[in-house]
Amino acid sequence: MKNLSDQPCLIARSLALVGDAWSILIMRDAHAGLTRFDDFRKSLGIAPTILTRRLAALTEDGLLEKRRYSERPPRDEYVLTAAGHDFLPVLFTIGAWGRKHRAGGAEVTRFFDAETGTEIDPVTIDRATGAEIGTRPIRIAEPE
Repeated sequence: MKNLSDQPCLIARSLALVGDAWSILIMRDAHAGLTRFDDFRKSLGIAPTILTRRLAALTEDGLLEKRRYSERPPRDEYVLTAAGHDFLPVLFTIGAWGRKHRAGGAEVTRFFDAETGTEIDPVTIDRATGAEIGTRPIRIAEPE
């Protein structure tokens, strides 16, 4: 398969960065306030080698920043960058799709606005028209 990061499609390029479940779940946990390796590992139940690789990739690709919080012993934490913060609507959109199409059975995670206490029900709209994405036909234009 071709390297997705070289594709003209921005969806393909983005998936090259965060296209696996572990990376997306790490980003979810980072938005929930986790920053330390052991906290990510405990939350996700992920093998340390996989977590190390995913954190390194997310750091290299600019979604997380590695910061030293202890010199003795040397310990780092992973904090969201501006690009990482901008990923939150993507997480909410995936969650909204899952609530609609994959929520049967077990209790599902819910998200609330910390200031108002209301449950968040994300809607993705087109900034130019105000129309909800998915309610109008689309056309995909390939680069010339």
